[in-house]
Amino acid sequence: MCGNNMSAPLPAIVPAARKATAAVIFLHGLGDTGHGWAEALAGIRTPHVKYICPHAPVMPVSLNMNMHMPSWFNIVGLSPDAAEDEPGIKRAAENIKALIDQEVKNGIPSHRIVLGGFSQPSSVVANKDVAVLQCHGEADPLVPLVFGSLTVEKLKTLINPGNITFKTYPRMQHTSCPQEMIDIQEFIEKRLPPID
Repeated sequence: MCGNNMSAPLPAIVPAARKATAAVIFLHGLGDTGHGWAEALAGIRTPHVKYICPHAPVMPVSLNMNMHMPSWFNIVGLSPDAAEDEPGIKRAAENIKALIDQEVKNGIPSHRIVLGGFSQPSSVVANKDVAVLQCHGEADPLVPLVFGSLTVEKLKTLINPGNITFKTYPRMQHTSCPQEMIDIQEFIEKRLPPID
C-alpha cells in the first residue's frame, strides 16, 4: 500500500473518470481482498471520485484456528466481551492514515476523503461532526444485527448522534445488496459533490 509498512500488495483502484477531486478509501472484510469491493464500487462510481480498496496483510487469525488470511487485525472472538487486538487495530489505523496522507499529497483535501468498510474494518473517529452511514443485514448469521445496533449506540457516545444513519436490509446476510449499494452511492454523492 502507498507508503505503508503493511506486507500487502498495492490497493485495487478505481480511477476517477475525470480529474479526481475526492476519494473513497474502502476496506474489505476478513479473508477478502480489495478487488471485489473495487468492482462493486466501480458499479456505483461518481466521475470525480477515486476509489481506493487496499488489501489487508495476511496474518494468523485466532478466531479461525490461527489460519493465515487477509485481516486488518487479529480477531479473538465474536462476543461483545472478547479481547481485542489493540496493537493490531492501532497498526491498521496508522496504515489507513498513511493512505489518507498520500491522497492529500496527491491533491485531495482531507475533508473530501470518505472512509468505508465491510464487516471487520473500524476507524477512529476524531471529528465529532463526521457523518456515518452504517448498514447491516437483518439476516446476518456471522455478525448478528444486535452487534450493529451496539455499534450505533457506541458511536452515538463519540459523535453527534444526528449525524449517524443506521440502515438495515431485510433478508440480507453477511454480504451487500443492490439497495445498500444505492444507499452508499447516495451517501458518497451527498458528501463529495463535484467541484469546479
